Amino acid sequence: MEAQFTRHRRRAWYAAWALLTMLAGLASRWPALELPHFLATYAGDTLWALLVFWLLGLVFAGKSSSWVATVALGFAFLIEASQLLQTPWLNSLRATLPGRLVLGRGFLWRDLLCYAVGVALGWLLETGWQHWQTHRDKPIT
Repeated sequence: MEAQFTRHRRRAWYAAWALLTMLAGLASRWPALELPHFLATYAGDTLWALLVFWLLGLVFAGKSSSWVATVALGFAFLIEASQLLQTPWLNSLRATLPGRLVLGRGFLWRDLLCYAVGVALGWLLETGWQHWQTHRDKPIT
């Protein structure tokens, strides 16, 4: 069933979800919103991983949800692990806003959990949508 759904993955929807997720992630880091501490601490990293899921789904529209989730989680974990590298050129890149948003600043174990939750959320939303699309016109027996 999952492979059938991937043939119907609409890139426009994934672009829209990616944009909304990016805006929500940026908003989660905006101090003026005065979000509860839990959301202010964890939402940004979770939404970043969800954004990676949507972007991979957009670029690799023919791949399965599981493939997209696996690659998204691997990518997120690699980015986090790269934060253990502290070289002058990499740190100067991280000092820029785009570098900080994409590469982060410092390794935190809790970020790995946030990434797993974000990718799992993307997978659940996509497979839930797939299930609904597959079964919406079938009569209840």
